[in-house]
Amino acid sequence: MSRLQANLLLTFVALIWGSAFVAQNKGMADVGPLLFTGVRFLVGSAVVLPLAVLEWRRLSRQGRPLKRLDGWHIAGLGLLMTLGAVMQQVGIQYTSVTNAGFLTAVYVPLVPVLGWLLLRQVAHWSVWPAAAGCLVGAFLLSGAHQLSIGLGDLWVLGSAVPWAVHVLMVGRWADRMGAPFLVASGQFAVCGLLSLAAAGIMEPLRWTGIAAAAWPIAYTGVLSVGVAFTAQVVAQRYAHAADAAIILSSETLFAAGFGYLLLGERLNTAGLIGCGLMLACILLVQLLPLLGSLTRRRILANPS
Repeated sequence: MSRLQANLLLTFVALIWGSAFVAQNKGMADVGPLLFTGVRFLVGSAVVLPLAVLEWRRLSRQGRPLKRLDGWHIAGLGLLMTLGAVMQQVGIQYTSVTNAGFLTAVYVPLVPVLGWLLLRQVAHWSVWPAAAGCLVGAFLLSGAHQLSIGLGDLWVLGSAVPWAVHVLMVGRWADRMGAPFLVASGQFAVCGLLSLAAAGIMEPLRWTGIAAAAWPIAYTGVLSVGVAFTAQVVAQRYAHAADAAIILSSETLFAAGFGYLLLGERLNTAGLIGCGLMLACILLVQLLPLLGSLTRRRILANPS
């Protein structure tokens, strides 16, 4: 696979994730957020399971079976995914698809910030103004120009924290295990089971509701969870990391586009400014370090 093909595949992933916000919104008409999350992530786990089984057999043949600590790491990733997915799903009940898509993207600049706080990884200077700009953009987008912010906006903003920690840790642990599909299927299963257990306590469990939401569950489970996450793993083997981050952040634009086309959602002037500011910050936090690296290479190549 060429770098161009990998970038096109990542664009397809962002398209699926952006459109999934509409399906998640529609699914809430028939089932609660915990039940919806639980079922769709179990569906996603089943989609990736055949690849996970093949990977398990390969590791066994190579004498590199997963250890107990690896299982705990997968469970931890599943817990983070549960927190992020459930908080996001709850928020989608009370905010627009457009807002949810853009507010979720706060995790992009949040990842290097948490990397510095939790792992002492030194962040590029551009992270700090970009993070501040994303917060300002989020307030404009969610109605803070009217000195108010919706409950749904707060839930979706909160979901960015576990999503960011998840993004920070999943690469480290999956690379250490050498088993991306086992990690993917395992964390989806943990997320699904935890969400269903919580749904059994906090929500009514009705088969009629699941049947009524079958299409949104199938779309988000098979495509958003199973296919898209797996395609991301495959594509990022061949795509430059900066390319991948920038392309995947475009899910926010696709969410706004699908919200416009399918749900008739419209943004006012302040919302458009907020979207533009957030998108600019998301792109700059990825592009500025890359430009600095290219500049240093040119200086080293041409010292005179």
